[in-house]
Amino acid sequence: MQFDPLNDAFTTIYNAETAGKYEVTVRPASKLLSSMLNIMQSSGYIGEYEQLSDGRGGSFRIELIGAINRCGVIKPRHSVKRLDFDKWESRYLPARDFGLLILTTNQGIMNHFDAKKERVGGRLLAYVF
Repeated sequence: MQFDPLNDAFTTIYNAETAGKYEVTVRPASKLLSSMLNIMQSSGYIGEYEQLSDGRGGSFRIELIGAINRCGVIKPRHSVKRLDFDKWESRYLPARDFGLLILTTNQGIMNHFDAKKERVGGRLLAYVF
């Protein structure tokens, strides 16, 4: 029984990446996970991904390119004001402008660079570096 499917997905991706795998299958598929994978792909952390449909909720097949050093979800989901990104970057990322925070805002799921540019705050979901 899964209590946090997002955490299970990120743990599966991280474990496959450290084991040197070239692809990994993550399940169950969701729109939230799809948005986060799209952000990770556009930032260059993963390769192509595709959604596979089966009778049990679907899954994602993700191509790994060896660019992830660490990734994980942030629990509890902290609220972030638009002026407080530096504090959260220093807490979850190893260096300034290295890696990204993924957060949910009232304008959708985005990374913290886009949120700074759009001048919006939100809630932290995950980190990748």
